[in-house]
Amino acid sequence: MIFLDLVRRRQSVRQYLSRPVERDKVERCLEAARLAPSASNAQPWRFVVADDPALVRGLGRAGYNRFTREVPAFAAVIREPGKAVSRLGGWLAGRDYRLIDLGIAAEHFCLQAAEEGLGTCLLGLFNQRRVKKLLGVPPGRRVQILIALGYPADSQIREKRRKDLDRMRSYNRYGG
Repeated sequence: MIFLDLVRRRQSVRQYLSRPVERDKVERCLEAARLAPSASNAQPWRFVVADDPALVRGLGRAGYNRFTREVPAFAAVIREPGKAVSRLGGWLAGRDYRLIDLGIAAEHFCLQAAEEGLGTCLLGLFNQRRVKKLLGVPPGRRVQILIALGYPADSQIREKRRKDLDRMRSYNRYGG
């Protein structure tokens, strides 16, 4: 597949078929996330995939969107401590590189899911305490992103509404 075609095909899906997601497809999504770059190669993530129906229902109720109650699987992206050198560099730069790294890994996961014919939706708003309890996430760790995962109920690819290229880029100077 041509990469830009894949990017155009990946979209936030909010209606899923009840069909379970095959583990071999999930494994390829996880492999794509594993190969994502990270600051100092820290790989400050852990993915927990929930495909047990009872657990998935509990996670769905921990979300604040109604559609999460119909999702067949979730992947939780947990922020891990990472390497000390990466944390120090982030502290000196005034940014948490782990958040950037998790975003890249999550998008690698979602792009591979699109390649597999699956739909995803990245979720940042959910009951953190409940999700951590359901997944057995230890203290000191944070579920940064929940990824809804499944077969889209509608196979139509929506046209993306984005800023025009002229409104989001310049060369050599801001606004130039």
